Amino acid sequence: MDNEAEEHKDSLVPEVSRRGFLKGMGVGAAATVSAATAVVPTLDADAQAETPVPAATGRRLKRTVRVTLNINGEQRTADVEPRTTLLNTLRDHLDLTGAKKICDRGSCGGCTVIADGRNVYSCMMLAVDAQGKKITTVEGLGTPEKMHPVQQAFVEQDALMCGFCTPGFVMTCANLLQHNPNPTMDEVRHACAGNLCRCGTYPRVFEAALSAAKNMRQMKGGA
Repeated sequence: MDNEAEEHKDSLVPEVSRRGFLKGMGVGAAATVSAATAVVPTLDADAQAETPVPAATGRRLKRTVRVTLNINGEQRTADVEPRTTLLNTLRDHLDLTGAKKICDRGSCGGCTVIADGRNVYSCMMLAVDAQGKKITTVEGLGTPEKMHPVQQAFVEQDALMCGFCTPGFVMTCANLLQHNPNPTMDEVRHACAGNLCRCGTYPRVFEAALSAAKNMRQMKGGA
């Protein structure tokens, strides 16, 4: 009885060959792909063009405001976003690229300008907040034909290497000499503490500041 039962059980299990198994798997995969692609209808170009695009939600529309700035003795206007910094306004809207965008976080001094007699990192001041202030950039100090004494001293003392940080140092030194015509070396060092030079030209910068101070005093008839 046991042998007959086993033979009857085996007759109920169909024989499956390796070829048949692989063939069956291929047919099943093809059916799956066909079903997946069938549920995603495709649109021709005309239909896609006519399909309405849902309006974006939660997005803030950009808006601009007109700012009027007193730059180097001239009234300049620009249409900027309220979040635009003075530095980006100078460079991108007013074509005044002397102030350099280096760190953009108020730590290197490459974007230094003078606002109402004070050194200011222009990357840390909004253009809307600069309105009503008298702003001087390095372009307002002098020209290649008639340089400011500080600019001239930087050339004579070779106080620059790559030159990227130079405008910031020039503005810092010029403002120092405006308030202190006869600074000591320590005072020059202290004034330049907020400006960084990756080339390490600090000694020449300090010498240029002292040389410019001496030349300016001589021009005014002082000692």
